[in-house]
Amino acid sequence: MPETSDIVILGAGHNGLVTAFYLAKAGFKPLVLERRPIVGGCAITEEFHPGFRCSRLAHATGPINSDIAADMDLAKHGLKTYTPTVRVLSLAHNGNLALFGDTARSQQEIARFSQKDAANYADFQQSLTRIAEIAALLMSITPPDIDDPGANNLWELLKTGHKIRGLGEKDLYRVLRWAPMAVADLVAEWFDTELLRGTIAAQGIFGTFLGPWSAGSSATLLLRGASDSNLAGPASYVAGGAGALTEAMAAAAQAAGAEIRPSCEVVRIRISNGAATGLVLANGDEIDARVVISNADPRRTMLGLVEPQHLQPSFLQKLLHYRMNGTVAKINLALGGLPTFQGVDGDVAARLSGRIQISPEIDYLERAFDASKYGEFSQHPYVEATIPTLWDKSLAPAGKHVMSIYMQYAPYKLRNSDWDSQRDALGDTVVNTLAEYAPDLPSLIEAREVITPKDLEQTYGLTGGHIFHGELALDQLFTMRPLLDWAQYRTPIKGLYLCGSGTHPGTGLNGISGANAAREIITELRKKPAAAETRPSVRS
Repeated sequence: MPETSDIVILGAGHNGLVTAFYLAKAGFKPLVLERRPIVGGCAITEEFHPGFRCSRLAHATGPINSDIAADMDLAKHGLKTYTPTVRVLSLAHNGNLALFGDTARSQQEIARFSQKDAANYADFQQSLTRIAEIAALLMSITPPDIDDPGANNLWELLKTGHKIRGLGEKDLYRVLRWAPMAVADLVAEWFDTELLRGTIAAQGIFGTFLGPWSAGSSATLLLRGASDSNLAGPASYVAGGAGALTEAMAAAAQAAGAEIRPSCEVVRIRISNGAATGLVLANGDEIDARVVISNADPRRTMLGLVEPQHLQPSFLQKLLHYRMNGTVAKINLALGGLPTFQGVDGDVAARLSGRIQISPEIDYLERAFDASKYGEFSQHPYVEATIPTLWDKSLAPAGKHVMSIYMQYAPYKLRNSDWDSQRDALGDTVVNTLAEYAPDLPSLIEAREVITPKDLEQTYGLTGGHIFHGELALDQLFTMRPLLDWAQYRTPIKGLYLCGSGTHPGTGLNGISGANAAREIITELRKKPAAAETRPSVRS
């Protein structure tokens, strides 16, 4: 006889764990199935070379939403976070730029390049902070059903509208104007210094198939600002690596009453009469379930785990056009010592403790993007690196270090080659790029791990290698994430829901998608059967 569980969640990534926690807290008994032997999804800490551990994929949190962290009492479950004084050190051959958590200190640094830019930095920061409050509110609500918005949706939108009116005419105009803009145009309106422009603009393209001159890239900057409105970008790290975050989440979910089962791969979602009835596992076992919630991306869920005859052709066609070709590769280095970066003096450890970024000018970023448009990885990439062992000695042997590196752009589809044959070339390109600023880096490398977009798909389950489960573009946000009519965490299959980053808001390790999904699912489960809503048909 098949095992029976009322609610099953596919995937123990951060959003799946958040969903499990809120469901358990509401009195349900969710079962979380994780394909890999450890929980965490993209937020994992693993040894990649004897004695060297790191955040294997994501190396910074969103940061985690403060309400979610408080509800889950993550500190009680061992979570310790670190925010460096210097958030980002942006490297350039004609002088580096450090941006701090403190706006005044950032202004002092910027003033070395331009007094005008230093003054404008504070004004831009204040405006972004006010706008970010609205963006944060929008991220925490369920997008309305366009055809039939419910009372709760209307109330949330009304509250948001009231908040927007409170912005004032100038900031309201900026919201409407900035979102569709190219981030290159936005930063050019505020700053003259190319290094400062490139440093801030990079926040609008991270993880996307967009360049700084792409329309709508400013919207990504605003979305990231909703979690952390500092113009220097987010800089929230976890002691023990990103895996310590999801371990704390798993502990909180289990304490609330959820069950988590690792090494348990789901190969099919059973459907009967248009409703999810259970799951089939890779070992042949089956689990009956009333509700199935997927933390996998929309394509993997609906095209990989659901048989196509259960979905309308129009829905399948739209999902096939949901854009999710990734551009990010990850490189992890085991180092025998701390690299010497040119032009970095004073308190070296402090200046290197945040993000180390190579985005010296807008044109540099656009050229890096150009390569990916033609199926090639950039030979002069946008790089974001961290050296977590500067403040977390537990990750490497004494006196040695770990360097965790995001590289962009590395397109999922290569035009004239494949990632198996280009893996070493990609790693060499990243190391050589960093060596332009830290010449002794190559001699310090004891081991190197290169994770390509193809690895992100095959090993970690990210379709297309996209770290956000789908492009963060204007036509794939809010009421259109993942698809118009299906942005409320539901699917065309009754009892099948989505809770991952392919749903609104879909940005980073903040847990909001999981919390929003849990709220909607709990509401549905508490409805009387007679009051169940009839979903609209998929738009043709």
